[in-house]
Amino acid sequence: MKVIIIGCGRVGAGLAKNLSIQGIDVSVIDSDPGAFELLGPTFKGKTVVGIGFDQKVLSDAGIERADALAAVTASDEVNLVAARMAKMVFKVPSVSARVYEPQKAKIYRRMGIQTVSPVTLGIDRLISTLIYSQLNIERAIGAGQVSLIDVDVKPQLVNHTIKETEVPGEVQVVAITRSGKTFLPNAATQFQQGDIVHLFVKFGAKDKVSRIFGA
Repeated sequence: MKVIIIGCGRVGAGLAKNLSIQGIDVSVIDSDPGAFELLGPTFKGKTVVGIGFDQKVLSDAGIERADALAAVTASDEVNLVAARMAKMVFKVPSVSARVYEPQKAKIYRRMGIQTVSPVTLGIDRLISTLIYSQLNIERAIGAGQVSLIDVDVKPQLVNHTIKETEVPGEVQVVAITRSGKTFLPNAATQFQQGDIVHLFVKFGAKDKVSRIFGA
């Protein structure tokens, strides 16, 4: 697999190192040669100095054979232009861009470009920790419309089935961790003492999770 990362700040460098450790072929683009110091001496990928939406720079990074591209510079405009070029011109299958402005993120998602908005994710995370501090919210999905939440099974739910706790379209059990092992349950699976339940929860339905699971 070939991945190109545009922007070698803390996010870009961290992403590049993580992917490289997994054995993925990574190229990193940044206009500042000094930024590559964040990659450290053990980074095995390729570094390219230049602007992330310059076609020659992208070609030097190997975009013609790229399977994915992530644009994570400090500029929304650079990220979106680079992501759009990768998607429309080079037909890269998977393209993501970090976008600070939530409204821009919505526009580019309609164009088929996956976006990550730190502002939206941060607001959602803060609301969750302030109002739903009893729930362990692992991450927001999409633009925050769905959250992945972990809850501990309380004694009153032991021997009850998953079907009894789900709310169609709002609360869905996706996995259970039991005795250190995680598995995919079915509707008839019964909860046991010590279970950790992993849920997909629609935005606005966290109150229902609190009521159902006694969290």
